[in-house]
Order: sequence, then structure tokens, then C-alpha cells
Amino acid sequence: MSTDADPLVLIEQLRQQNADLEKSLKRVSRDVSRLKGELDRERALSLIKSNHNAVRTLEQREHEKYMRLLLANTPNALLLMDKNCRLVYCTDAFLQMSRINHIEKINGRTLREIFKQFSEHKWPDEYFEIIEEAERANKPASFKDPDAIMPNGDIHKFEVHYAPMLDVNGSIEGSLIICHDVTEIERMRQKAEQASIAKSDFLSNMSHEMRTPLNAVIGMTNIAKASKELNRKDYCLGKINEASVHLLGVINDILDMSKIEANKLDLSNTEFNFEQMIIKMVNVINFRVDEKHQNLMVKIAENVPRRIISDDQHLAQVIANLLSNAVKFTPEGGKITLEASLVEEESASCVLQIRVIDTGIGVTKEQAGRLFQSFQQADSSTSRQFGGTGLGLAISKAIVEKMEGTIWVESEYGQGSTFAFTFRTEKGANEENDSLLSPLVNLETMRTLVVDDDPVILEYMEIIALQLGISCDYADSGEAACKLIEEKGIYDLYFIDWKMPGMDGIELARRIKAKSAGKSIVIMISGADLNKVEAEAKDAGISKFIQKPIFASAIAETINDCLHVSTKISQDSSGSQTSNGSKASDQGHDDNCFLGYHIMLAEDIEINREIVQALMEPTGIKIDYAENGKVAVDLFSKNHGIYNAILMDVQMPEMDGYQATRTIRGIEESRALQSTGPVKPVPIIAMTANVFREDIEKCLASGMNDHVGKPLDMNDVMAKLRKYL
Repeated sequence: MSTDADPLVLIEQLRQQNADLEKSLKRVSRDVSRLKGELDRERALSLIKSNHNAVRTLEQREHEKYMRLLLANTPNALLLMDKNCRLVYCTDAFLQMSRINHIEKINGRTLREIFKQFSEHKWPDEYFEIIEEAERANKPASFKDPDAIMPNGDIHKFEVHYAPMLDVNGSIEGSLIICHDVTEIERMRQKAEQASIAKSDFLSNMSHEMRTPLNAVIGMTNIAKASKELNRKDYCLGKINEASVHLLGVINDILDMSKIEANKLDLSNTEFNFEQMIIKMVNVINFRVDEKHQNLMVKIAENVPRRIISDDQHLAQVIANLLSNAVKFTPEGGKITLEASLVEEESASCVLQIRVIDTGIGVTKEQAGRLFQSFQQADSSTSRQFGGTGLGLAISKAIVEKMEGTIWVESEYGQGSTFAFTFRTEKGANEENDSLLSPLVNLETMRTLVVDDDPVILEYMEIIALQLGISCDYADSGEAACKLIEEKGIYDLYFIDWKMPGMDGIELARRIKAKSAGKSIVIMISGADLNKVEAEAKDAGISKFIQKPIFASAIAETINDCLHVSTKISQDSSGSQTSNGSKASDQGHDDNCFLGYHIMLAEDIEINREIVQALMEPTGIKIDYAENGKVAVDLFSKNHGIYNAILMDVQMPEMDGYQATRTIRGIEESRALQSTGPVKPVPIIAMTANVFREDIEKCLASGMNDHVGKPLDMNDVMAKLRKYL
């Protein structure tokens, strides 16, 4: 700068330079601020990106953890292949299925190498071709492998799914193969289909089973109405009765099965005489045994407790089912044996075994496996040939298992069958260890001879004789018996069979009578109906009759009776067999046996009232009728103290039997409060078609004393009336 310059000019120049410097400084400051902002943004973006990557890595780790957990526990066999279709990963399920110890053994191998060399599960070429074709087309594929042989030899069914994995450009970078084991699903599907078919067949059979007796009832009713011959009418009525009983059995089977499927099968234990229960079941089935001329034998081991605590009704139902099947599938003239034995014993309980052995048609092993299933019979033709619902054995199995037992069958086709079951029971409080024979009977000095051509009967009679303390000789024919009599002299007591080859029982009895001058006691034993020859037999000197099968109690009762002493045999009202082979429940139908007694019948169905009236008329009992519960209460209220018993229907209009009973009990309580002496409650017996245990308990809870089921069994009605009158 020149020294000669004007100071003012110099100052101006300096001011201008300063202004320029300030502008430059501001630009630099702005640039610095801008650069600083960009740097801050870069730092922020870097930090955000770093945080994002950290979060993403954490999410990936969590995702990978869940994927590893999923793959480790999936039941499906998964294989992950690279783009060259070589294995890079597989699940443990595949390693276990193929029995490969470690993935390293198959890592990098192709599917063909894996399945043809390393796995027991070998695929045919067509499966590989399906996958290879899908690889070329970059499309998924599926197929079924229905016969995969597993390392343990089992055959499994698989559904195989192939899915390609494509990159963003649509090029294949790998594939996933899933082998889904559908064996159990297929098994359940087949089981459901079989159950559906079985139920359809069952409904078809059921329709036949119900329509057949209904058609018989309708047809025979029309024939009886049109016929003028009494014999023809009697024949029709007999067929109507048979058809009705069969129809009732079908309905009972359906009801029992419905209870079992609803898991409402309950047991109700009570103490009862085991042998008497067996006798009752035998009496029920005996008429069918006679019709087919079969031989029914019952063997009860001596160590079987006489009295047990169990559900007698359900136990009897199982025995009746097995006996009924044996009779049904055994041809005419065949043999059926029921055996009861003790298989396990503790101080207060035991396990009993029942076996029903027949010489019937038998079953194959395949058929035996289906017998205890619901709606099943040995084959579809069984129901057409022999009838039946196919429910009896399934019901029996459910009952036996409820009793802590098992049921099974042993059979060869064409060689007969043995159906057996066990059940646990408590011993009765009263073991009745005393002798069946009266203490007044002394057989030590009595000589006894048993005559029967059946060696099985002779063997069983020997067991009974030992049980009763009787000393016997044995002969297998009438001629052999006569020879023994000639050698050893006249016996005091004889048990002789009726139908024997050569000399029959009646002819033998005549000879015994002639030799002993009628002083010997002769008891005839037979499986046939003795009513036809009763007069001839008595004329031949026969004192008493026993119908087969033979029971120790029947032998003892007959001996007691013949020697004119009192019997100590349990007098169950359940149809026990008497010494003449009849059922105790059949006795007591004498005319005017209830003369002087007065009962009320509360029943809303007129035809039911007519049936009871007609059947009870010979007894001489007086009956008042009420068409509903309200009328029954009115009759009871107006007629103080005249009724000896009331037969009460349960389901009636206006007032049902339960409410009517509660009202009557209330009236009795009021009378008792007003009376100076005791007021005896009138026995009320329920009549209902509901025969399940809880239905009976409901009747008793309402104040009723007892129960009879519908359709009415007059033997049961008479037994109940005798009990309370």
C-alpha cells in the first residue's frame, strides 16, 4: 500500500477488505455447519443402521431358535436339499426312522444314495422320477408311499411332499422334502369305516330281528282269529309268545348297549346263593335245550363258595348270554357243559371262573377276534342263519371287565367252542358250611346205587356223593344195575336215568320194585320232560324226579324230602330247581291261593289291566283298578286299610306312580299320627318297563317296596305277591 495515499481512501479500502473477509468467513461458517450436519447425519444413520442390524440379528437368533426347536420335535421326516439335490439338513425324525446314527453319514448324498444305501425304507424308482420331474419343472409334487417297510419290520403309510425353493430370479436354489407318517390316521380312518359298516350291518340285522317277530305276532294273531280249532289257536298263541320273548330280548340288548356306550353301566352288589343263581339261568334255558334234544351238564367245584357278594343280575346276564349262544350254535343232540371253579382265593374275596363248553360249529381265529366287539358276529351269515343282534358278547365283555375280570374264547372251527370268563367277588358273610343234608338224615347205613349210561354224569354224581357224604355204587346200564343187585342185594336208594340203551329207567324201576317189595327209594333223573311218563313212572315205583342238569342242592333236597325231614336248603325265590325238576317259581298257582286278599292295580293302559285281571283271576284275589295315580290316591284315601298290596305303574297321566306313592306314604304317616295303634304301610310294587338299576332305585326311593319289569312275567308277579301277602 502506498504511503502517499489518502488516509480516507485507505480506510475505505480496509473497510471493503474487512467486509469481504466477513463474507468469506460466513461462507466458511455455513460450509462448516453444513459439513457438521452431514457428519452428524452420517453418524446418526450409522448408529441407526448398527442398532437395526443388532435388532435384526437378535430377531434372527430368536427365529432360528424357534425353528431349531420346531425341527427337533416335529414327528415328520424333513430333508433339505441344495440346488444339486444333495442333502444339507434333515430332522432327527428322519434319522430315527432310518436308523442312521448321525447326519454326517448322509450329508451331501443324493436322495437315491440315501434311500437305497443308508435307509431301511427303500423307495422304488418311480418315486425318484416324480421328484426329479418336479425339479425340472420347478413345481411342487406329492405322492403316497403305502407300503413303507420300517427297520423293525412294520409297514407304514407315508404322504411325501416335494417343494422347490427359488431365489429372487426364480432359479432353484434348493428343495424341501417332507415325509408325513399317516399310518395312525389311516388306521383310524379304516376303523371308523369298519365301525360305520358294522353299524349299518347292525341296523340291517336289527331291522330283520325286530320285523321278524313282529310279523310272526301279526300273522299268527290273524291265523288264530280266523281258526276255529282250539289246537290251532293254541299253536298260534305259543308262536306269538315265542316271538314276543325274542323281540323283548332284542330290545333289552339295544338298551344295555346304549348304557354301556354312555358309560353308565353300574354294578349293585348283594349277597346271594351262587348255585341258586346258576339253577335259575339253567331253568330259563332248559326248554330250548329240550327242543334241540341237547345234553346240558353243570359242574360246580366243591370249593366254590355257596354264597357270594356280587351283582347277581349282571352276572346272570353274562351266564345267560353264553348259555344261549351255546344252545343256538350247537346242533341237535350236542353237548353243553357249564363249569364253575375257584381260581384264586383270599380271606374275604376270591376269583371265580365260569366256562361254557359246547360241541357246536366253532369259530376261526379271525372270527374269534371280532366276537367281543359291538355289532359283531362270527360272520354276516350268522344273523341270517341263527338270529341275534351281535351285541350279547360285547355286553358280556363290558360287564365282566366292570367286575375286574376277563372274558375269552377257545375254539376250532367245526370242533366246538369254550367261552370262559373270570370275575372277582367277595365271599358271603354266611358261608353255609354245614351239610346240605338235614342232620336227621343218616346215610351211613343206606346202600345207594347210581345208574346212568353217560360216564360224565356218573363222574359228576360221584363228586356230589363225596360232597354230601353218600357212599355209592355205580352202573352204566340197566342190565349192569340188575347184575349188581343180584350180586350185592337190594339197595336202599337208587338214582336212575330214564333213557338208556337196552333197559330204560322205568323198566329198571319195575324190577327194583318187584325185588324190594316197594321198600326202596327210587329217584329218576332225566334231561327230558318227565310229565309225559309221570303216571307210568310212579306206577313203576319211582318216588321222585330230578331234571338234568344235576345240582348237589337238588339231590340233597330230594333225599331230605324222600326221608320226610325238613330241608335246610336256601329257599330263594329266583326259580330254584326242586326235587321233581320243576321251578319253584312255577309253584303256587293253585286256584284260590290268594282268596280273601284285596289289592289295587294302578295302570293306565287298558289292555295291561285286562291281562293282569285274566291271569290273576284263578287265584281268587280281589282287584280294584285305577287308571292313573290320582285315582289310585283317591281309592287308597277312601278305602282305609282294605288293600293288602298295590301294583303301581310308574308312567301314568295326571299323576305318575312316583308321586302317587309319595302321596300314599304321606297319608299313612298322617293316619299313624292320629292312630293309637301301629299303622302297617301297604306294600307297593312298581310295574315299569324301565329295568335299569337306577330306575329300580328310583322306585324304592319314592317309597315303593319292590319292582317287577314289563312285559309282566306272571311267575315274578306271583312270587312278589307271595312275598308280601
